[in-house]
Amino acid sequence: MSKKKGLSAEEKRARMMEIFFETKDVFQLKDMEKIAPKEKGITAMSVKEVLQSLVDDGMVDCERIGTSNYYWAFPSKALHARKRKLEVLESQVSEGNQKHTNLQKSIEKAKIGRHETVKQIK
Repeated sequence: MSKKKGLSAEEKRARMMEIFFETKDVFQLKDMEKIAPKEKGITAMSVKEVLQSLVDDGMVDCERIGTSNYYWAFPSKALHARKRKLEVLESQVSEGNQKHTNLQKSIEKAKIGRHETVKQIK
């Protein structure tokens, strides 16, 4: 008897995002509960939990229209989010490099006029 190992939460999230990116469509929860187990092997019981975690992280959009909740995520939104994150990180790196050079200069200024002393251990 071989047991199938279940998917981790991160694998479920990645597979759920694949559904959205491949179909480029808008879904209701009940649609996702039917599609996810068939196409991506995500258990129907965990679809709602995984979908909610994606919504909470801003990776999937959710809108209530009438009495129904609609979910969607398009590849272009993910691309723009990654570009914005990359720009933020690059600016942080350049700020860090600038601080580093300023500190190096102040260390060099502080060394001027000082001389090294040798401590003797008794």
